[in-house]
Amino acid sequence: MTTHSLPLPRQVAVARLIPAVVFGIALVMAQALSAQARGTPETFADLAEKISPAVVNITTSTTVATASNPHGEGGPIVPEGSPFEDFFRDFMERNGPDGSPQRPRRSSALGSGFVISEDGFIVTNNHVIAEADEITIEFFSGDELPAEVIGTDPKTDLALLKVETETPLAFVPWGNSDKARVGDWVMAMGNPLGQGFSVSAGIVSARGRALSGSYDDFIQTDAAINRGNSGGPLFNMDGEVIGINTAILSPNGGSIGIGFAMSSRVATNVIDQLKEFGETRRGWLGVRIQDVTDDMAEAIGLEEASGALVTDVPEGPAMEAGVLAGDVIMSFDGTEVADTRGLVQQVGNAEVGKSVRLKVYRDGKTETVMVTLGRRETAEGAVPAAVTPDEEAVEPQEAEILGLMVSPLTPSIITEMNLEEDMTGLLVKEVDESSEAFEKGMRAGDIITQVGQVDVSSIEELEARIEEVTEAGRMSILLLVRRAGEPRFVALNLG
Repeated sequence: MTTHSLPLPRQVAVARLIPAVVFGIALVMAQALSAQARGTPETFADLAEKISPAVVNITTSTTVATASNPHGEGGPIVPEGSPFEDFFRDFMERNGPDGSPQRPRRSSALGSGFVISEDGFIVTNNHVIAEADEITIEFFSGDELPAEVIGTDPKTDLALLKVETETPLAFVPWGNSDKARVGDWVMAMGNPLGQGFSVSAGIVSARGRALSGSYDDFIQTDAAINRGNSGGPLFNMDGEVIGINTAILSPNGGSIGIGFAMSSRVATNVIDQLKEFGETRRGWLGVRIQDVTDDMAEAIGLEEASGALVTDVPEGPAMEAGVLAGDVIMSFDGTEVADTRGLVQQVGNAEVGKSVRLKVYRDGKTETVMVTLGRRETAEGAVPAAVTPDEEAVEPQEAEILGLMVSPLTPSIITEMNLEEDMTGLLVKEVDESSEAFEKGMRAGDIITQVGQVDVSSIEELEARIEEVTEAGRMSILLLVRRAGEPRFVALNLG
């Protein structure tokens, strides 16, 4: 029997087609909803067109003195170590290879910036314009204007410039960097490698990054940032500036997708002060501090390792208010203090002359202290008084405790080590390299000024404090140690 293939009835074909169509529509809708949920823009063109007129290229010119290498091309060749080496180096720094006097030359640098007001205020990085003799601003339209420096802040690497123009300038608004989430889209614009008005896009890779400054609060992004982008804006998708592109992490000087932009949260406060005063005016508490570790928290009876531990209270607002070394600052002006970095930023952003409440942990309980803030810049410019040490010499007593060979401070030791004449404490003469004290960084020459948050000046007082802490059932004891004048706490196990 021969069989023949027959076409499927029409209704069967249609029946099989309908699920396919429905599935296709569902897939398209799912993809659209997914794209909408991710917030993926179709294009960055509209945003780029909107913000471009407010982004500027910055060219600086600096006069530098030229110096020739005595071993370089065109200069006399002098063997290394030759008695004439210094002579020829001095000669070449004053004169050219042919012996004629060298003339100063002009050096140029490129950077980026952005306009923040229609009357011509421009933000950039301090390192872009530092030591510049002339600053030229190039706008997207091709127009150029000279700029003057209104103020700079090397601590956050920010600078404010001003151009004079009769025509109102296009400008961009600040955004709230605290609202930026990891994964949000961002766009950078600037003058990378002198290319001018170049746009790159990426996401927020991380927040709250610190590089080297006390006030650092960087947004990390994978948007391409290169040399020349410094001072340029980092935008959110609303066209608001949430960061100032400042630095990159790179083994070769080019973008590898790790760029850093100073957050607008820090920048707006700094720029406002530069605009009003031509300088920064940061709050100053007047304490030296360090982070609280778990063993330090146990040693002082603190439930959680948080806050900022006061290691020293020099003359200033905190001393006048009664803050003591050994206090743990738990909150500042009503805001919890997580660590030292957080406290430094909170104080720095506070108004000079403002009275604030400090909640401190002291002797097992919390207390509130009112402090009237000073100005950090004034404090940093103060010159310390000279110290005249006592010349009297006394043979010190010694003892080995907790892996430390210690001796009371005497006038002769104070003189020899150039310490403050009224300093009291115990000198660490040796540290057992197998001890916990050595592991935690204590070294010969350290000065122990407090034990268990009580001042000590003799070996008997040290032993008494250890006995008291042991009887209280604590497993570790806190030492306040000074090295080269800088204090820090060290917690040592008593077991």
